[in-house]
This record gives sequence, C-alpha cells and structure tokens, in this order.
Amino acid sequence: MTNIITAKNLSKNYGKFKALDDISLNIGKGKIIGLIGPNGAGKTTLLKSILGLTAYDGDLQVMGVNPYKDRAKLMHDICFIADVAVLPKWIKVNQVLDFVEQTHPNFSRTKAEAFLKKTKLGTDQKVKSMSKGMVVQLHLALVMSIEAKLLVLDEPTLGLDIIYRKDFYDNLLNDYFDHERTIIITTHQVEEVEHILTDLLFIKDGKIVLDSNMEDLSEEYFEVMISADDYEDALAFKPLQTRKIFGKYVMLFKGVNRGELEAIGEVQRPGVADLFVAMLKEEDQ
Repeated sequence: MTNIITAKNLSKNYGKFKALDDISLNIGKGKIIGLIGPNGAGKTTLLKSILGLTAYDGDLQVMGVNPYKDRAKLMHDICFIADVAVLPKWIKVNQVLDFVEQTHPNFSRTKAEAFLKKTKLGTDQKVKSMSKGMVVQLHLALVMSIEAKLLVLDEPTLGLDIIYRKDFYDNLLNDYFDHERTIIITTHQVEEVEHILTDLLFIKDGKIVLDSNMEDLSEEYFEVMISADDYEDALAFKPLQTRKIFGKYVMLFKGVNRGELEAIGEVQRPGVADLFVAMLKEEDQ
C-alpha cells in the first residue's frame, strides 16, 4: 500500500456551513505532513474524518478501510494526540499506562517504562504535580511506545515553552519516525516544524489550496532580498508578496527562473509561514 490516506470529493457540511468542500488528496507512507490553515479552515474536521470521528460525503480510505464504518479496526494502526493539556489532573503515571495498555493493542508498556526511566517522572506521580514539560515527556513515552502506522498530532505543543517544543519534535523525529510511519501535524507554530516536514497541505475555507512536497516547493517558490536600486526590475517578475525590512525589500516569487532572480538579489527558500500568508492573500484576490 503506497497511500495511507486517499480522499476523493470529500465534503462535510454543518447546516449551510461547508467545513470540507470537495477535497481530493493522497498521502503516502513514510511522510511527515504539515496540515496548515487559519482557524475555521477545516483542519479539525479533516482530522476527525480521517480518524473516523465524523460522517462525511464522498470517498475516504485510510489504510484501505472506511474510517467511519471501520473505526475499531482502524484504531489498531493509529495514534492520535491533541493538546498535551488533555490529561486529567488527578490521574497518575501508572494509571495512564494502565489505560493505554488496555485500550491500544499495539502499545508496549515495557518501551514506555524504559523511556520514562530516562525522565524524573515517578510512576505514582499525578499530572497535577507535573510541569508542562513533564507532561510532554509522558506523552512522548506513550507515542513512542505505540506501533502505529499513522500518527496524528493536533497542536501537540500548545502552551509549551520553546525548549519543550523543540525537545518534543526532536524526539519525534529521532526516536519515532522511521520512514515507514506517516505523521500528520497541525500547528500554528509553523516555523518550529518546517525542518522536519516532507510535505505540506494548506487548507482554507474547506478547500486544499496547496498540496506539495518540500522539494518541489524549493524549486517553485523563491524569496529574494532586494535593494531599493533593483526594486523596479524585481517588480517585472510579478512577486506574490512584498515586505520591507531594514530598507530592503523581501519578495516572494513563484515559477520564476532562479538565475534571473539571483541577478537582482539574494535568493533563499521561503519560510512556510511566509508562503502560507502569501498564498492566502493570492486566493483572496
């Protein structure tokens, strides 16, 4: 199976509101996907559809099954974690392990306990006594002890400081990802995950407005630092976005020959956040 997820004409309405609007996409095995979009764009509804938590119109296959009709079967190969604050304050570490062991068939308690031994977490420690960083470590122990083919992370580091956010993603990449698993990440802190992504999905108003791998993006989109002297020449290439920083212009271009751009400024790959903002503005025009 080359595709973990295949969607064709996927739609979801809440009354007159279209949360998903005729989406078609393929997500392959061994990918780390960044699902990026503004609030209300359809990210959560798409994830709920993939996880079998909501009905939908159209065709959706996740690891070869209909997620809504065959959710029990699907959950054997999926791990889903949202905001780390979801754990109840009263629960102890060993109770969390008990719960996951009883509910997920592919969970290895031995692996989880081995990971936790590297931390300062005690098995009788309650969540209410933990720092946010400790809760992240507990979540990581759970994630990396589940043999899942698909891992879905919905704002997993929300509210954490930068040190723990970095540790979370470094551990995820170095200790979990093996090019066989597929990971989908939604986050508003795009700059912190773009270095681990293999692919990008931009969603707006229930539609996919970009579906690309990072390598293709690097060949199609360029960000150029341009001096005031070259500003008029640069405008001839029709930038998608222009902003001014310290007396120079930073322009984003699509489909322009890199050599021509290098003649008028310093070329680099645009950040995902800048690309996202520029594309949304382009869609609105």
